[in-house]
Amino acid sequence: MKPNNIMSQVKRLNIIIKGIVQGVGFRPFIYKLSTKLDLKGVVINSGSGIIIEVEGNHNNLQSFLSKLHQEKPIVSKIDYVSVIILKPFGYLTFKINNSINDKKNVKVPPDMATCQDCLEEISNPISRRYLYPFTNCTDCGSRYSIIHGLPYDRSQTSIKKFIMCQFCQKEYNNSFSKRFHSQINLCPYCGPKLKLLNHRGKVLSYSLEALRQCINDLKAGKIVAVKGLGGFQIIVNARNTNSIHKLRKYKNRPKKPFALMYSSLKAVRTDCQISLLEKELLISSQAPIVLLKKKNNNQNCNIAPNNPYLGVMLASTSLHYLLLKELNFPLIITSGNINSEPICINEKEAVQQLGNIVDLFLTHDFPIVRPIDDSVVRIIQGKKFFMRCARGYAPISLTIHKQLYFNSKKFIVQPSILAVGSHAKNTVAILKDNQIFVSQYIGDLSALKTFESFKNTINNLRTLYEFKPEIIVCDKHPDYISSNFAEIQNLPLRKVQHHYAHALSCMLDNKLKPPVLGIVWDGTGYGDDDKVWGGEFILILDNSYKRIACLHSFKLPGGNKAMKDPKRSALGILYEVPNLEKNLELSFFKEFSKQELSLLQQMLSLDINVFLTTSIGRLFDGVAAILGICYENTFEGQSCMMLEHATLKFKTEDSYTYNIIRIKYPYIIDWKSMIREIIQDINKKISSEKISVKFHNTLAEIIVDIAKISQVKNILLSGGCFQNKYLTERAIFRLEQENFVPFFHQKVPSNDEGIAIGQIVAEIIHK
Repeated sequence: MKPNNIMSQVKRLNIIIKGIVQGVGFRPFIYKLSTKLDLKGVVINSGSGIIIEVEGNHNNLQSFLSKLHQEKPIVSKIDYVSVIILKPFGYLTFKINNSINDKKNVKVPPDMATCQDCLEEISNPISRRYLYPFTNCTDCGSRYSIIHGLPYDRSQTSIKKFIMCQFCQKEYNNSFSKRFHSQINLCPYCGPKLKLLNHRGKVLSYSLEALRQCINDLKAGKIVAVKGLGGFQIIVNARNTNSIHKLRKYKNRPKKPFALMYSSLKAVRTDCQISLLEKELLISSQAPIVLLKKKNNNQNCNIAPNNPYLGVMLASTSLHYLLLKELNFPLIITSGNINSEPICINEKEAVQQLGNIVDLFLTHDFPIVRPIDDSVVRIIQGKKFFMRCARGYAPISLTIHKQLYFNSKKFIVQPSILAVGSHAKNTVAILKDNQIFVSQYIGDLSALKTFESFKNTINNLRTLYEFKPEIIVCDKHPDYISSNFAEIQNLPLRKVQHHYAHALSCMLDNKLKPPVLGIVWDGTGYGDDDKVWGGEFILILDNSYKRIACLHSFKLPGGNKAMKDPKRSALGILYEVPNLEKNLELSFFKEFSKQELSLLQQMLSLDINVFLTTSIGRLFDGVAAILGICYENTFEGQSCMMLEHATLKFKTEDSYTYNIIRIKYPYIIDWKSMIREIIQDINKKISSEKISVKFHNTLAEIIVDIAKISQVKNILLSGGCFQNKYLTERAIFRLEQENFVPFFHQKVPSNDEGIAIGQIVAEIIHK
């Protein structure tokens, strides 16, 4: 709201502010601002935001409204401001009053990395928090991971058992202190304590001695599980090849890249190139893992094998900072879990699950309510792009904008909706009072403990927001665990097609309205025809959608086994191309035994145990295998990632040919001529790098051609395949050349983390 001219003789204002305004030092900010401007009144936390009553002279009230936006706490976010002019009340002072429990729809603050002021404090020998690993203030520290309920007060957090000592209480009451009304104020005298355990859980040492012993053990190459901000993390010396080899063996992670935590930007620059935006992300309050280009591709090859990027972060907590401060090497940081399960958040669970992987546990009695992984981002098209949205950013909140109500003259309040998302990379979301709240990244629901985390997350959202769903929405896939869960909840049930949900999440993320063309490319999704989709062009209209084009389908021998075996996708692709299916000169054929190859070829010819798919993800797999770049996916998306990396080594505008079959909807994108030309290039000894660039360029040309057919201006890019930097940037470049307006995800990952959002939007626009 613009503050100019809203009052002439006003003495008192009632102000309601919504957004991320609790747990971020907003009330102390209001107190200090009001006192500075000689204004009287009160500020209160409520279940829906911040309530302020402030009175004084006209000019000072005008200044207050201006500075409210200009000087607000750095990690806060104002979404809505209501200002009502009232008669003077006669306040004598300005106070921070006790919170009120009313309607709960305030945005929960995310967890924040330790701020620079606190880091300097724990490095200062004369500070009473010198070397204290749980130091925080109103600007930093745990938030979402420790909240039990709203509004955000100490009594609603897991640390309520720690009673502030007289020194902390004095800081809490001091308006000049950075811990003024800090709800998680702690110090060595009244706060949590460190302890070091052996791999069986036996206590070895406490407090500073535990910290020192852990540092020495890391120098010696030991593997340590550290209880971090959102759960346990496994850390190890990133310069110790033997330790890394052991960690890969124990975690059954032969090739998947590890993330690195460095002590400083200067240390990061020794290994990586850093742009200005990447620097800002690294030092931000969110402190995500950022994908950075290596300076030397041969560096850290055992950390990120055959990968030109490193996932890099700086210390996210005081504890990590103190560890790194005494080490002259970066640390590998990986989730403290096994078999795709959630990260461990308590000591007993960690010892049971990780005791066979780690040598030591550096733990403490700071309780964690819910597990949260590290967020992962990269820069695409000069913007921050989420690979995983978790610590520092979650929970996400999105407003249902009025443009979505194209069939209504009024902005209708929707019923409460629970969306249970996808199967892999699961998140859940709720709609309450036209506000979508999205959980942190949960993971793959195949693991029993991840499914338990899924149910706990739903219960947490219900408790936090006093949420009672009236409708539940799920994916159409009959075998998704999330969908099976939805079917037994005794609520009206809606099912939404997977790729349509992808497109809708991108549409909401960019605040667009129909008509839009959603280009949704991923590994798999259950189609409206009961087949496996994944290379889809979804035209979104006012209250419906149409699949206007898709990839020519091909067979996957063994079905889901092809997800880990790109060679199977390659066989299925070649089977569709006459005279190429027996081209045994290709190197990938040699990776099969004669018996296995014969069996798979019979399966294809007899249609036994094969799935038909239109998946671009599986097309990537097959091309990677045909080129000899990747024969096995030891982690999800490995072959697609390696094909993308190959594009960094060659530049060309060339592409391959393809056909669009326009008999009826959906139009079919016939890629068979592209595969023939790829084989020809292989036979001509053309490099796999050049072939990869031409392959990506071809996909971008397909996008442009279908966009032209759709006659729609706004083009959405969604699905896991658009985590590929080259593909996304090439598609955007070509679309803009042809005068289309391309959009990709901003706040939400393009992968299945966005499905729950799309499910809610689908229910709204089809009501």
